[in-house]
Amino acid sequence: MRVAVVAVGKLKRSPLQAVFDDYVTRLNWPVQVHEVGASQGASPVARRDQEATKLVRHLAGQSVVVALDKDGRDLTSEALAAQIGDWQVSSQADVAFVIGGPDGLGAAVKARANLTLAFGRATWPHLLVRVMLAEQLYRAASVLSGHPYHRGD
Repeated sequence: MRVAVVAVGKLKRSPLQAVFDDYVTRLNWPVQVHEVGASQGASPVARRDQEATKLVRHLAGQSVVVALDKDGRDLTSEALAAQIGDWQVSSQADVAFVIGGPDGLGAAVKARANLTLAFGRATWPHLLVRVMLAEQLYRAASVLSGHPYHRGD
C-alpha cells in the first residue's frame, strides 16, 4: 500500500515536522507528502474552494481518498486499522489522506472522498492533524501486524 498525505500548509522545520517524520519513518508503507499553499481568497468559502482545486490535483485517479474533517466519522483506532486492512486486501494500492487549511475542506475534496474521517468532535489545528494522522497510520500498521504498540481495550 502507498500512502499520500495531501495537505494545505507547510510544516517547515518545526517540532511538529520532527514528530511527523518519526512516525512516518516507522511505517512499512511508503508515504508521499504533497503540500499546497493556503489560499488568500476573500471569504472562507472562496479559500476552501481555491484550496480544494489545488488539493484535488494531487489525488491519483484510483486512490481511495480520505478527507479529514471535524464532521466526519469518528472511528476508533481499531476500526481505522480494519478499514485500512480491508483496502489492502481488496488491492486498493493507494490511499490519500487530505487535510484542509484553517477554513476546512472545499466541496470538491468532500465530493471525491471515499471516507470522511474526524479525530473527535473538537476542532484541531490543521498542522497538528498531520501529526495525529501519522500516529494513527503507525498505530493502524501496528494493529494489522500484531505489534504490541497498540494495547487496545
